[in-house]
Amino acid sequence: MWPPRRGCVLRWLGQRICRRTTFLFALFWFGFWVFLNGLVFVHRTIFSDFCTDDKSKQVLQRVCEDYRQGILTGDLCEDLCVARQVAYKRCLYYENGKKVIEAEWRGVPVVLKSKLENFSSYESFSLLEYQDAPELSPMDIVFYATLEIKNSLGLEVRNATVPRLWSQQLREHGRPYSRAELASLWSLLQQEEYTFFKVLQGLSRHVVKVLGSCGHFYAVEYLIAGHAWNQNLFSLEDLPGPPGPGGDAPPSPGRGGVTERDMVHRIALSFLHMVRHFENDFSHRLHLCDIKPENFAIRQDLTVVAIDVDMAFFEPKMRDILEQNCTSDDDCNFFDCISKCDTNKNKCGSRRINSNLQVICDKIFRHWFSPTLLGARAGLPLQVSLQRAVQDCAETAGGEDAEFNQAIQHRLLSLLTQLLQDGPGRRTGQGDTEGRYHTALNF
Repeated sequence: MWPPRRGCVLRWLGQRICRRTTFLFALFWFGFWVFLNGLVFVHRTIFSDFCTDDKSKQVLQRVCEDYRQGILTGDLCEDLCVARQVAYKRCLYYENGKKVIEAEWRGVPVVLKSKLENFSSYESFSLLEYQDAPELSPMDIVFYATLEIKNSLGLEVRNATVPRLWSQQLREHGRPYSRAELASLWSLLQQEEYTFFKVLQGLSRHVVKVLGSCGHFYAVEYLIAGHAWNQNLFSLEDLPGPPGPGGDAPPSPGRGGVTERDMVHRIALSFLHMVRHFENDFSHRLHLCDIKPENFAIRQDLTVVAIDVDMAFFEPKMRDILEQNCTSDDDCNFFDCISKCDTNKNKCGSRRINSNLQVICDKIFRHWFSPTLLGARAGLPLQVSLQRAVQDCAETAGGEDAEFNQAIQHRLLSLLTQLLQDGPGRRTGQGDTEGRYHTALNF
């Protein structure tokens, strides 16, 4: 029999050990609960936005179900959902609902895009909410489309110069529009990128071509996009070179006297032509606020094409975006488009102080014409002059200085043209260097 005092001590130790065990057990379960919730959070925020084939095919299946029920329509729907002429290839991109899918439409590679994956996620056309809604004439549709263009792109579109997308196709529609046609058109008009591409169809060779649509998904031409990890930014080995003078099949790098370096120079020239085109050939300057290789692609003739224009704005909308409250210049940076802060008014200036050309020089040309990439050629006189021109272009803000922009563009154009003339591929053409410019959009 234990002495009384020793028994009390043992009971006290037992209770203390029991409390500590209970505390540790509760702490373990709390930590495990936090871990599980963190795992679920990571799954929802990261893995739910993963580009998976199964989820992409389910999205397209829902589009076809809506088509069969008469909810949506489009010139791509029959081939996608009935004739099976659209073959799924892979998911290219998925984030915050935006879906980009590679497919083949009747054997031709295309890219299917939508800002939101579900048709029901778009705002419905208000007049369709009423069962006894009046029939809308083609001119009524043109009017509503014009208002949506103004809201989406920040442009004043006069009735006399409505973009050809709606002024021709919609007016020539010989019958009243069905509810599915109106709902599909309205879902497309809510996508700024689609509206941008369609407005510039036939007016700019530097934007991707829209080939068709089904509901809220639209198909654009498939092109070789850039990648920051690629030494040349574009996979030139997968791309034929520019056509020869006899119209034969274009040579690949290393054949027909065309080198990868020649192709890089021609793509650089096309970037310069695109910059001049966007700045001078429309009634309003077009600003590119997210310049990176992934947002551009090249055609077989080495023409540079903008394929992602979510951050492209015409001058009126650019001013509205930049004119925000601020306490320093850092508050006035909108991705690649920057302005200065007026500390007296605590307001950002509405005018951009850098330019498309400056950002392209900094983010693309610097890489192409760096001594590291050029190797032994870096010391050649023309290459040295080009490196200095690119450095001056990248480090000097010329957004408000038209004369500087013109001077640096002319300097770069001259050096690149001379490099091509002196290179081994001088007899195979110069890609996108014809210097043609398109009639200005009269918005």
